[in-house]
Amino acid sequence: MGYLSIGWVIICGFLGTVIGDQLYFFLGRRHGSRMLSRRPAWQARSERVFKIIQRHQSLLILGFRFLYGLRTVTPFAIGMRNIPYLRFAALNLIGAALWAVVVGLAGFYFGRGEEALLGEIKHYEVEVMVTVVTVGVLILGVFIYRSNAAERRRLG
Repeated sequence: MGYLSIGWVIICGFLGTVIGDQLYFFLGRRHGSRMLSRRPAWQARSERVFKIIQRHQSLLILGFRFLYGLRTVTPFAIGMRNIPYLRFAALNLIGAALWAVVVGLAGFYFGRGEEALLGEIKHYEVEVMVTVVTVGVLILGVFIYRSNAAERRRLG
């Protein structure tokens, strides 16, 4: 839609993922066991990552950004292992560049394709946003209603 430059989107995506992954790597290296014991949801994912690290260390570091459900915990778990910092940093930079380009260009071309299908989408921005927010509020309302109903049944 012309709001952002694809080059800057890719650069920002690259920097954001590198900084975040390096932070999680250092947190895993320094506080891994303690933090993992407080996050039960991460424990099962970390075990999966530990198994993958043993077999495919380099491929995992290059491609973990593309693994749904393991994206956040992977650099943390890698930091808990004896993987040298420079090795992780070098592979992290390569993987982040690949991810930023793939995701940035996919979004760019998907947006172009959507615009070609829908015509001049700028004319419908407000309507689309109102629809998205309305549907989101309705879904949230149903979720809250069901949660409250389940809680009332549980309490008797």
